[in-house]
Parts: sequence; C-alpha cells; structure tokens
Amino acid sequence: MFEALMISRTDDAVTTRVEQVDPASLPEGDVTVAVDHSSLNYKDALAITRGAPVVRRFPMVPGIDLAGRVIESEDPLYRAGDRVLATGWGLGETHWGGLSR
Repeated sequence: MFEALMISRTDDAVTTRVEQVDPASLPEGDVTVAVDHSSLNYKDALAITRGAPVVRRFPMVPGIDLAGRVIESEDPLYRAGDRVLATGWGLGETHWGGLSR
C-alpha cells in the first residue's frame, strides 16, 4: 500500500483527498515508479482545485513531475532499480502523476 493524492469524479462532483492505494489497482502501464520526490506547481494546483480541465481521466493522481526508482518495467529501456526523472508526457492528466509516497 502507498498514499496518493487522488482526484475522483462522480457525476459532476469532483473530490480530492489522500487515499491508501493498493498497488494491484494501479492503471495499466509499462513502467511502475516508487516516487521519492515531486513538486506542486501551477498546473497541479489547477487540477487539485478544479480551476481548469487539466485532468482527462479519473481517478487521477496529480503531479506533472517526479523523481524516483523503477519498481517494475515492461519497457526494455528501464529495469527495476533504475533511478528516473519524469516531467510532462501526460503525468497528472492521462497518466498517474507524482503526488504519492
């Protein structure tokens, strides 16, 4: 289990709260990263406060940048244990972002 800031939507209501997340419920993807560091920037603030249509899939973990360690990977470029830095590329919009621990 890990903690993440989760943005969820039901009908027209959007909620943001810290939740315990089971790794088995992670969305499908090529690389899973244990986040060591992230930051809160203007775009994340818009997503969290619903000030703009930043989030395109729900539920979503915001955070458009992160630094951490690869836990598992289906991509041959990354192996478990690799240190990574990611920014942009849909993090916090269409792919779960870095605001987790």
